[in-house]
Amino acid sequence: MGNRLKVAMPKGRIYKQASKLFREAGISIPEDLDDSRKLIIPVPEIGMEFIMAKPVDVPTYVEYGVADIGVVGKDVLMEENRDVYELLDLGIARCRMSVIGMPNWKPVMHPRVATKYPNVASQYFREKGQQVEVIKLNGSIELAPLIGLADRIVDMVETGQTIRENGLEEMEEMFPITSRLIANRVSYRMNYTDIQALCDRLQDRIGGRQG
Repeated sequence: MGNRLKVAMPKGRIYKQASKLFREAGISIPEDLDDSRKLIIPVPEIGMEFIMAKPVDVPTYVEYGVADIGVVGKDVLMEENRDVYELLDLGIARCRMSVIGMPNWKPVMHPRVATKYPNVASQYFREKGQQVEVIKLNGSIELAPLIGLADRIVDMVETGQTIRENGLEEMEEMFPITSRLIANRVSYRMNYTDIQALCDRLQDRIGGRQG
């Protein structure tokens, strides 16, 4: 590889699954990068430099070119709506975006919907022809219907355990979510060979997993 590729990586659950996929594809990323307190970690032996980021910030770093490529959940991509190339569905960190509420919920006019994803939620209900008031929250979305702040919530569901433990239920699945590999538009042209080679190796591995 020529220049060192700058890769924006989300900390936490996605990192663990992404780094495993990269290693399976023959790209030897250290397992414990996201345990480090360092935010920029060069790995010269594979020609990459990792920027450890909050998941929600990954598309911003990629759009503005401080990272050439990044790994990010489809939920963040849809909410942030950044101008980036979506190169590959990595098929990891599988979950779904759903509408959730109390089991005894009665439909009301203009229900309030609490969510970390106001753009996604607004568009979803608009396309269904439903008028809702969307309230943006940053954490513990499950609280909103329990304390009367909202009639329903829109959130990601992996196993459903958290919503069940809080006496809520999944009312409808909106769409499935996986993590994606994204690229800065200029970087993709300038580093086409390196980025495409990485894509091909990951694609072969993803195909092998699905086969």
